[in-house]
Amino acid sequence: MRASQYLLATVKETPSDAETASHQLMIRAGLIRKLATGLYTWLPLGLRVLRKVTEVVREEMDKAGAMEVSMPIVQPAELWLETGRWQTMGPELLRFKDRHDRDFCLGPTHEEVITDLVRNEINSYRQLPANLYQIQTKFRDERRPRFGVMRAREFTMKDAYSFHMNQESLDQTYQVMHATYSAIFSRLGLDFRPVAADSGNIGGNTSHEFHVLADSGEDEIVFSSDGNYAANMEMATGTLPPLPQETSRRAKHEVATGDAHSIEDLCTHLSINATACVKTLVVQGCDAEGEKSGELIALYLRGDQTLNETKTAKLARVFSPLEFADDEVIEATLGCKPGAIGPSSKCAFSYADPSVLGLVNFVCGANKEDTHFIDANWDDETRYDEVADIRCVQEGDISPDGKGTLAVKRGIEVGHIFQLGDKYSAALKATALDENGKSVVMSMGCYGIGVTRVVAACIEQNHDEHGIIWPENIAPYSLVIVQVDAHKSELVRTVSEEIYQLAQGLGIEVLLDDRDKKTSPGVKFADSELIGIPHRLVISPRSLADGVVEYKRRGEADKQLLASETVAGFVSSLAAGENS
Repeated sequence: MRASQYLLATVKETPSDAETASHQLMIRAGLIRKLATGLYTWLPLGLRVLRKVTEVVREEMDKAGAMEVSMPIVQPAELWLETGRWQTMGPELLRFKDRHDRDFCLGPTHEEVITDLVRNEINSYRQLPANLYQIQTKFRDERRPRFGVMRAREFTMKDAYSFHMNQESLDQTYQVMHATYSAIFSRLGLDFRPVAADSGNIGGNTSHEFHVLADSGEDEIVFSSDGNYAANMEMATGTLPPLPQETSRRAKHEVATGDAHSIEDLCTHLSINATACVKTLVVQGCDAEGEKSGELIALYLRGDQTLNETKTAKLARVFSPLEFADDEVIEATLGCKPGAIGPSSKCAFSYADPSVLGLVNFVCGANKEDTHFIDANWDDETRYDEVADIRCVQEGDISPDGKGTLAVKRGIEVGHIFQLGDKYSAALKATALDENGKSVVMSMGCYGIGVTRVVAACIEQNHDEHGIIWPENIAPYSLVIVQVDAHKSELVRTVSEEIYQLAQGLGIEVLLDDRDKKTSPGVKFADSELIGIPHRLVISPRSLADGVVEYKRRGEADKQLLASETVAGFVSSLAAGENS
């Protein structure tokens, strides 16, 4: 491709609304343009990258035995009503009516559609397992679109759905998909971690997220320093390193603490460490059916620890989604405002995190305004009903696999796999006959990759102050040939054209920067760095007079001077992948 005939929409200035490196560079390099909040047009350079990522995903999915389909983005409400998600999905589901006043939505995901397809096409165990996937546009009406294509309203996603007669079959396909995702992200040159995860509102039990490690990531992921343990912060477990503890118990007594209502203020007021405190949080309880009961549930953690709301919401007696009790309700029930709450029998039930179990002579609220207990201990009066892991792990915790300590890093979620079980197949009555002729509800798996998000995540990991540094296999072009002062030199035009034709003939994706004299050499060099093309040859009158051609690899500071007679061989070596 010739740059003079190509839409190279690079810009110098960083967009004021672009917070992350990927958002800034995708705009500046001319990969995307904003149409409206959360909506982007992919320009020629960006689309080339997106298609290459898509092809890697497609190749690995096909290799795994999955079958590609294409489902409509517009979905009828009837399917969503069958699963109950028409009501529960919330405002992210963009609903609308057609001219006949029938309800439809733009698909944010396709569990309903694929299950409807399978219930009508598959009826026997002989047709299973089946794994169907698509690479297609999704739309979610995000409340706060941000970070460019990282969290957009419209995006490209690979979503796959598998169907099975039993759990063993689902487990097998799940492992195949886990390995397939690892292969995809490895081929894309990403530094990633698969981590145990919460299934969220998609449903199911077993779930893993695939995170690209990046400081700009929205999620915290946890992994052991010496072992294979990895989980997202919502699911991670660990053991606090032991602290020195007193062995003899003292008698507790009250102390006035005034307006020291936070743990930080309390520690300052009493000249103690937060590790010597038990803090109490109060949330709404639920009944056996999961409905809000009006009862209060107390949660006890060590003062220096943070509540893990995802873990807590899964507890049997706690209402989900987690809802903290109002100050007025707490005061009416416990007799004090938040800030002086401690272990109390006035709550219907209480959970204690393991972090508080070994504490001796600790400080806690006295359930009396502006008052705390000092030298409290667990006994018949200061008690809890059940032990539950309800804290967020932290850097330095002992890994649950016993291999080293836990490290915490930020990550960008680019893939997520689930074992859905029969959540959707049961609701939509997707059944098949087993070997005995019995009708069985099929089990399902779900496997998603945010393809547009992968492009952004790759940039987050691969850039410098000059621009993007693409992995070789997804760069928009492999080679750029930069002409310098071609308007003054016929030889520059001839040599660059010969190299261009040679590269094309060898199958190299090459961009010839033949823009006229209005585009300075400095701009051409800056654009090649910004766009991130891996290999650059510079053809100039001065270098040709010296019998050389300048070569530079993106991301490396040093330039090489190639003898003119060796350039053809060098280009051939690029085609063979010898310089990748």
